[in-house]
Amino acid sequence: METIVFFKYQGTGNDFVIIDNRELTFDKNNVELIARLCDRKFGIGADGLMLLENHETLDFTMVYYNADGNESSMCGNGGRCLVSFAQFLGIVKEEANFVAIDGFHLAHVLDDGIVSLQMSKVSLVEVFPEHVFTNTGSPHHVQLTDDLDHTDVFTQGRAIRNKLYGKEGANINFVEPQEGNVFKVRTYERGVEGETLSCGTGVTAVALAMHSTKQTPDKEVILLTLGGELKVKYRPTPQGYEDIWLTGPAVQVFKGEIEA
Repeated sequence: METIVFFKYQGTGNDFVIIDNRELTFDKNNVELIARLCDRKFGIGADGLMLLENHETLDFTMVYYNADGNESSMCGNGGRCLVSFAQFLGIVKEEANFVAIDGFHLAHVLDDGIVSLQMSKVSLVEVFPEHVFTNTGSPHHVQLTDDLDHTDVFTQGRAIRNKLYGKEGANINFVEPQEGNVFKVRTYERGVEGETLSCGTGVTAVALAMHSTKQTPDKEVILLTLGGELKVKYRPTPQGYEDIWLTGPAVQVFKGEIEA
């Protein structure tokens, strides 16, 4: 049996197992192990697992796995938590630059544990009669509702995910506008195959979708998730959106060891 040292982090309730893998000791191809570590009844419990690894020229490399054990696309809240972890390890101070599966990212660690992460540029926001689709590092479906609190996110989200997006899937976001530039959001995440308390790439997609459909003229949007508040600011261009920043808390919950 091998002892794995891990850290548990959460960003607005989106929680992660994080492992320092700079020595490349973790078995990255063991899907069953990763899924077990993320299992909330038989493991540590998390929406995903991340590895922090070395990079030749940047501060670090981010490797992200969904709770089902498979390597996945970008995770915004995960990226923010990994930056906080890198600061905890002494790898970075107030600024971090790293690479993830969707490319280069810059981040700033602000006061009170707040991390601001620059997301990838978005060149395409597809507006359909009933929903918006865009990719903010992960694929996202966004649709409005007038009663978010009573929306069956699990049942409806799973149905839309399977019917419209097939095996590859997409994340399904339900949005209810509040006053001004404030929107309430709930998300069904692929890979987790259920509702999470928050989704970073999801609220980013929601912000761009709300601007694209003229639900808000503002260039900074406040997103209220079940796990807390996030902010997304962006710069519209003729080619899409650039200078996109996701900002919110990133908190270390505990450190532990587990036999695997």
